[in-house]
Amino acid sequence: MQILRWVLKVLLICSILEVFPLSLAQTASQAPAVCSEADRAALLGFKAKILKDTTDSLSSWIGRDCCGGDWEGVQCNPAGRVTTLALQRPERDSSLYMKGTLSPSLGSLQFLEVLVISGMKLITGPIPENFSNLTRLTQLVLEDNSLEGNIPSGLGRLYLVQTLSLAGNRFRGPVPPSLGNLRNLVLINFGRNSLTGPIPSSFKSLLRLQSFDLSFNLLSGFIPEFVGQFRNITYIDLSNNHLSGHLPISMFSLVTLSDLSLSHNQLTGIIPDQIGNLKSLTSLSLSSNKFIGHIPASISRLQNLWSLNLSRNGFSDPLPVISSRGIPSLLSIDLSFNNLSLGTVPDWIMHRQLSDVNLAGCKLRGTLPKFTRPDSMSSIDLSDNFLTGSISAFFTNMTSLQKLKLSNNQLKFDLSELAVPDGISSIDLHSNQVFGSLSSILNNRTSSFLEVIDVSNNLISGTMPEFTEGLSLKVLNIGSNKIADQVPSSISNLIELERLDISRNQITGTIPTSLGQLVKLEWLDLSINRLTGKIPTTLLGIHRMRHASFRANRLCGEIPQGRPYNIFPASAYAHNLCLCGKPLPPCRGKK
Repeated sequence: MQILRWVLKVLLICSILEVFPLSLAQTASQAPAVCSEADRAALLGFKAKILKDTTDSLSSWIGRDCCGGDWEGVQCNPAGRVTTLALQRPERDSSLYMKGTLSPSLGSLQFLEVLVISGMKLITGPIPENFSNLTRLTQLVLEDNSLEGNIPSGLGRLYLVQTLSLAGNRFRGPVPPSLGNLRNLVLINFGRNSLTGPIPSSFKSLLRLQSFDLSFNLLSGFIPEFVGQFRNITYIDLSNNHLSGHLPISMFSLVTLSDLSLSHNQLTGIIPDQIGNLKSLTSLSLSSNKFIGHIPASISRLQNLWSLNLSRNGFSDPLPVISSRGIPSLLSIDLSFNNLSLGTVPDWIMHRQLSDVNLAGCKLRGTLPKFTRPDSMSSIDLSDNFLTGSISAFFTNMTSLQKLKLSNNQLKFDLSELAVPDGISSIDLHSNQVFGSLSSILNNRTSSFLEVIDVSNNLISGTMPEFTEGLSLKVLNIGSNKIADQVPSSISNLIELERLDISRNQITGTIPTSLGQLVKLEWLDLSINRLTGKIPTTLLGIHRMRHASFRANRLCGEIPQGRPYNIFPASAYAHNLCLCGKPLPPCRGKK
């Protein structure tokens, strides 16, 4: 019995000893991990290569422990090894940046799983070759910096990477074929660089891709047939490249594809009927290519399509007849500048609840159309057609209209008939037969939302109106009309103005010195008027000016001697009375 009691005591003691160390281990694991000295040194190596940090993120990188939560953007595992470095410019302030280079020291963070350095704008130089050692990475995002050189082929050894984005940099050269080894990739984005060559054939192995963006590069060659194997793909953007050839038929088997943009390439051929198989498609943009033939009627089967842009191709008549049930989700359509002779707006467009209608250069004739659902429309472009008549009834119930473009037609009406909605931001009526006075649209009732007015090349007369405070105009183009009298000094109230064109009128008097208060002005054209006096030196206060023309007036005196006025071409000052000084010959009495 005593032996039994002794055995029980031993067992009890052993069980206590087994439990107690475990509880100690649990307590130890809950204590905050201390940063690995090697990882801390690697982070400080990165910080040392950043010469300026207006985001102020790296100012928190002080002290011995990089894992304590005080180092912004740094996260660690329980062993004190850095697993995440995520530094993104705050969206609220686009002026912030980091200036410097990527330090190779980051390549020694052997436990790093997430590396995001995004939106810093002025981080230059190449991606260090030893980033290929970061074999635990699942996310590598180096967007919107100024990184340059070739994309390192060694990145093809980061086999666990699921997200790879190098968009918005200055990378050149080919896309490395080695990236085809990254078979776990879900997202790849190399957009907005200067990459050349074809899409690598090795990409056929990226069968898990859901998002594929190579837009705004210099890529050439064909769209490969293997894109039809990307069974999980939802987003493809290959726009703004030099891709050629026909659309691969395999692409139209991608039933999960929701967004397809191939615009601004050199693609040829027709749109096949199989496009109707893309049952998940919500947005299709094929603009600015060389497609020909008819637009297939099968697009009516795209039940989820809300945006359709087929502009600037060679599509020809007739348009498909689409029932009221076809393309039921459509909100935006652009068929501009094809080989279409529509005559009138098709019923399936006229009677639909749309937000954007773009039918520029479609050979529309007659008076302006009367849309059945005008209250939903936010943008209309019917420019470069043969539309005639007045505009008075066109805006009835267009309460949501923001942008209107009716330029290059044969419309004839008085500006006083232009009863635009309060929320409109852009009006383009240039090259019509519009008459009347500017004061009809520029007065104390003008909406503060209005940013663009272009009524150039019309028959507008009278004087320039006084400009009240509170206007938000960024573009004012009244060139090639019959406007007379002086430029009012109240032009200085247009403090947001970036572009001013009053050329080819009958404007007299002097250039007001108050024009120099328009510090955001980038484009100024006062040419071919009857202006007298000097070019005011107050214009030297406009530092953003890229283009200015004072040609063919009656100006005299010294050109403001400071950049950019003294380095504009001499033609900008030609045909005046007696202008002098750079870029013209020096004024008398001056060397």
